[in-house]
Amino acid sequence: MEIKLSSPLDMHLHLREGDMLKTVVPLTADTFAGAVIMPNLVPPVDNLERLRAYRAEILEGVGGHAFEPFMTLFLKNYTEEQLLAAREEIIGIKLYPAGITTNSSGGVASLEAAEQTLALMEKLGIRLMVHGETNAFVMDREADFLPVYERWAQKFPKLQIVMEHITTASAVALLDRYENLHATVTLQHLLITLDDVAGGLLNPHLFCKPIAKRPEDREALAAAALQAHPKLSFGSDSAPHPISKKECCGCAAGVFTAPIALQVLAGFFEEHGKLDNLQTFVSDNAHRIYGVTPPTKTVTLEKTPFTIPAKYGEVVPMWAGREIAWSVKSVA
Repeated sequence: MEIKLSSPLDMHLHLREGDMLKTVVPLTADTFAGAVIMPNLVPPVDNLERLRAYRAEILEGVGGHAFEPFMTLFLKNYTEEQLLAAREEIIGIKLYPAGITTNSSGGVASLEAAEQTLALMEKLGIRLMVHGETNAFVMDREADFLPVYERWAQKFPKLQIVMEHITTASAVALLDRYENLHATVTLQHLLITLDDVAGGLLNPHLFCKPIAKRPEDREALAAAALQAHPKLSFGSDSAPHPISKKECCGCAAGVFTAPIALQVLAGFFEEHGKLDNLQTFVSDNAHRIYGVTPPTKTVTLEKTPFTIPAKYGEVVPMWAGREIAWSVKSVA
């Protein structure tokens, strides 16, 4: 059995910098035609000079692969002039509440104060992408942020808002309430619950933020993805950390899925009898929602067993050592 995917896209990706970027960017560029690149570096990507240098580093790391990095800026209080200058070089601006996840200490401390910039973004047609969590109890952080999405969807009706890496049934339900709300969902949140992370021995390589939730949340996310909900795109949130930062006290948050995402998704969609919807979920929805035109790339997956490597460089992938049903046959 085979399936051909046309120009698959990853609409939420972490590539880091330096040696780590050199390790991981080819693993995405091999099978994806493009990806939305997260800006939470140290220092953050919050100006055009930094963005252009980062894009150049990514393209150098891509090598000969056909791959387009869709760049984002880290949200701060921008002027209209700054936003006008950046508009043609970005796919959106990413809002991180201060301190809520990796490298977000310089994020937004006051959501209300950020609305001045959101109003400018609405005026200029610049997309808002949000890590939607508060500092509430860890299992409730996304749910606690949903009223913020509602307020902004109503206050800024022409602002396209992307709820990044949604993890709850409530977030799925919110998608259908506002025309200007969209979302991404990760591989791990379609497959695991908190029990997989911490129900037995702690598995640091499944620990991410937002944290995996309850079975009923996973079921709602899976149902939306399997039916290729028209407002939902695949965004891996693949987040590489070296082993020393994962298998330690103070474990870093992030699941590394970039090199196995399409293969695992093929198995997941086939298992549920929805393989025909995979193209829409990993490509067509994103093309339409974001209005992007990535390089032409055809990825052929085949139902041939593949054993996930123990590590890629110094990064351990999700399900390291496990045999999965699908593998990459060719990329053209």
